[in-house]
Amino acid sequence: MSPTNRTVVVTGIGATTPLGGDSASTWEGLLAGRSGVKPLEGERFAELPVRIAAPAAVDPSEVLPRPLARKLDRSAQFAVIAAREAWADAGYTAPAGEDAAVMPERLGTVIASGIGGVTTLLDQYDVLKEKGVRRVSPHTVPMLMPNGPSANVGLEVNAQAGVHTPVSACASGAEAIGYAVEMIRTGRADVVVAGGTEAAIHPLPIAAFANMMAMSKNNENPQQASRPYDKARDGFVLGEGAGVVILESAEHAAARGARVYCEVLGQGLSADSHHIAQPEPTGRGVAAAVQNLLDNTGLDPAELVHLNAHATSTPQGDTAELKALRKVLGDDLDHIAISATKSMTGHLLGGAGGIETVATVLALYHRIAPATINVDELDEDIDADIVVGEPRKLPAEGPISAINNSFGFGGHNVTLAFRTV
Repeated sequence: MSPTNRTVVVTGIGATTPLGGDSASTWEGLLAGRSGVKPLEGERFAELPVRIAAPAAVDPSEVLPRPLARKLDRSAQFAVIAAREAWADAGYTAPAGEDAAVMPERLGTVIASGIGGVTTLLDQYDVLKEKGVRRVSPHTVPMLMPNGPSANVGLEVNAQAGVHTPVSACASGAEAIGYAVEMIRTGRADVVVAGGTEAAIHPLPIAAFANMMAMSKNNENPQQASRPYDKARDGFVLGEGAGVVILESAEHAAARGARVYCEVLGQGLSADSHHIAQPEPTGRGVAAAVQNLLDNTGLDPAELVHLNAHATSTPQGDTAELKALRKVLGDDLDHIAISATKSMTGHLLGGAGGIETVATVLALYHRIAPATINVDELDEDIDADIVVGEPRKLPAEGPISAINNSFGFGGHNVTLAFRTV
């Protein structure tokens, strides 16, 4: 099919997060201001400097049949669960081809992970050391591959237009959704299952992040540990789960009478080229990504009413993001209600862009922005409208737009824009 510039819409959402096992319970938790952060129990976490995290509210073992689950890394388990919900939410009843509303060769998947099957890799190495070669699972390699979640979702829905896995650290989930938009706009697919997943709550990643001084060590008050924009913030809290959306061309969605949540206007991309792990302090790269978004989409900043910020709760990152937005948007930043949902879910690394896209879509659809929790004393360097206390109603009439930011180690910057329909 020749290149096109088709309108892309969201027709389905799915999630499994520290706040709930599906998108509805996750959204309820976000509006209620509930924290999913908990103490980590068990001997293997006892000596770590960080002993808190935000585990999934519903363990995959409670949802997936055991024969399937044992062949999937935890990250792939989350992706399959979220994708199944999103697929059904979009109105599909069977894999492509069996459900005649979409043909396999017109369906793709783009599911990202920042780390991939890290728990499989580490656990199977322990098996090798402690029990010997013959006890290593034959499923190990397919389980630890970073493309495993996308491949398994592709197998679930019979996707043949392409199965892809962007890996860009904590920007991975957002980059996956942007890539999916381009698949549809260029005519390669009519429907794409897109999002991000992560499952890295394991002593080694936690110890490594902690030694980088990236994580909160507020072990005594886990539910108050993730506190974006607060003066006392001291690092992020690791979370796990997945968020997935079904993207379609507007024509394809209309032809089958699908419910549409919102339009995806497009993406903005840039790279900091500054440091492998530290954000560029002036926000130069983030500003370039936001400007790229505006240039690519024609989005009028006056129409922006909501931002789901990257806002991990690190001292440098939170302020650099807002400096960048102020540089590009100027006074228009003042009318944007900013939510930092990581205050409740923790940071899902490569899954963050997926679940935060789900949150952004629902904020536009219901016209309400979740509050950021744990902001007891706003940092004096925060020059923006942070939603705190209670969720904020967004304008009830007319078209409104929102953006979702995701940034990753390596200097990856991705921003996505959405508009009501």
